[in-house]
Amino acid sequence: MSAQQSLTYDAFVALAIADPAVLGLVLKGSQAHEGMSTEHSDHDLYVILAEGAPTTLARFAGHRTAELDLVMLTLDEFRAAGMPGFERYALARARVVLDRLDGGIARILAAKARLDAGEAFRNAGAWLDAYANSLYRSLKNHRDGHLLAARLDAGDSIRSLLELLFALDRRPCPYNKFLEWELARFPLPGWDTRTLLDAVDRIARTGAPSVQRDLFALVEAGTRRAGHGTVLDAWGADLELMRPR
Repeated sequence: MSAQQSLTYDAFVALAIADPAVLGLVLKGSQAHEGMSTEHSDHDLYVILAEGAPTTLARFAGHRTAELDLVMLTLDEFRAAGMPGFERYALARARVVLDRLDGGIARILAAKARLDAGEAFRNAGAWLDAYANSLYRSLKNHRDGHLLAARLDAGDSIRSLLELLFALDRRPCPYNKFLEWELARFPLPGWDTRTLLDAVDRIARTGAPSVQRDLFALVEAGTRRAGHGTVLDAWGADLELMRPR
């Protein structure tokens, strides 16, 4: 086994702390979500380096084993990570291991965890339209006897719905793995977590039209209050297929 293959998380953290070129260390993923790690969970670690500073840690660039994944980047690259992008939620709930910027690393993470008002409004409108599109297709396919297509479209609608609901609260949407974890600790305003998760579970499993319509009624009311009525009104008479019978 090579030295890189045998490198442990604790051993690398010790090396990084001893290196003045390292401005910060940020742990993401299951290890950063209390109660979510298992024996199979590795350590996903961002290593934030001062621009142009010499470091012996460069030999670990691209290091990836079952124990430890390293991402090395400069401070500016770290600021840009996930803005926007798939990594945003992971960084929003990441844990600071080392911060040599007097809280600067933590402030960067906090900024990733909160969408600005304009971004959130634009994203919510786009996800609302995507949700309505998949919902409409699911209900239409169920009506016409295309049951597999109906269930697949129902599944698509759930991802858009979750993105929408979190955008309305100016938060990045969690990965599926962390959805229950996130809602248990940080509920969405105006939503009963258990009711929402039960509806999501039933729709994902069955695509039941009645459940989809009942959920849409709640979404329509909430999104109209949030100023997205024009997105819904653009669907015209097609809204009647989406609403409870």
